[in-house]
Amino acid sequence: MSTGSHHSYYEPIDAFRYKPTVHAGGAWDPDEQHFSPLGGLVVHAIERHLAARPETAGLAVARISFDILGRLALDECEIRVETVRPGRTIELLEAVVLIAGRAVVRARAWLLAATDTTAVAGGGPDPLTPPDALAPWPMADHWPGGYIASIDVRPLAPPRPGRTTAWISTPLDLVAGEPSSPLASFVALVDTANGIAVRESPNEWMFPNVDLTLHLHRQPRGRWTGLDTTVTFGPAGHGVTSTVLHDVDGPLGTAQQILTVRPQPKR
Repeated sequence: MSTGSHHSYYEPIDAFRYKPTVHAGGAWDPDEQHFSPLGGLVVHAIERHLAARPETAGLAVARISFDILGRLALDECEIRVETVRPGRTIELLEAVVLIAGRAVVRARAWLLAATDTTAVAGGGPDPLTPPDALAPWPMADHWPGGYIASIDVRPLAPPRPGRTTAWISTPLDLVAGEPSSPLASFVALVDTANGIAVRESPNEWMFPNVDLTLHLHRQPRGRWTGLDTTVTFGPAGHGVTSTVLHDVDGPLGTAQQILTVRPQPKR
């Protein structure tokens, strides 16, 4: 994996603005940002917003949805966070990502109070085979871009069209000089799901996602993001990427992405 002269996906400019490094480069267009690290950066900004408000201690992100509104240029971005629905046990936040003054991503996060429900916890699939027992897969042989080149991908079995289960990790920091939480680091790898289980060659078909929504029944731990992913294409230009999310302790939630499916333009 090439890490170049940078050791992070973003460099901070001030409290609200960040500069992407070459490692944030997209898979569909290297001059765009891959949404995966940008999603993690949004969570990082939300957590910085919450850290300035001690009254939110004890709340945890249980759902976060991202709507991708336009082209994510590989350029300086600004993130603004506001409270939409305040509360002591339930709260809703909204974050907006701006590039060149234009909103390109809107995210909403539901925070719920954390209580001890250990006695009734259960359900979901079995834990995945640990990543240390698996061999890396050269995903960069199939996709371009700085982000894909930066990650360690370890599938449980050879990837199949529309179906792959894999672990993802990265040696890079999310933001240079700023510690990121396990949640931000985890989310920064989730959007990779749409690229690990492709149904058709990206040289012939485009299938970018216009959103990403995560539901979490617990918070992630560790440096690995597990993606148990299925991709479905419909007959009218739409698709869905569905993923069960794992960390090294087992399943912790789900992710969904809606896709726009169309042939690559003829050159």
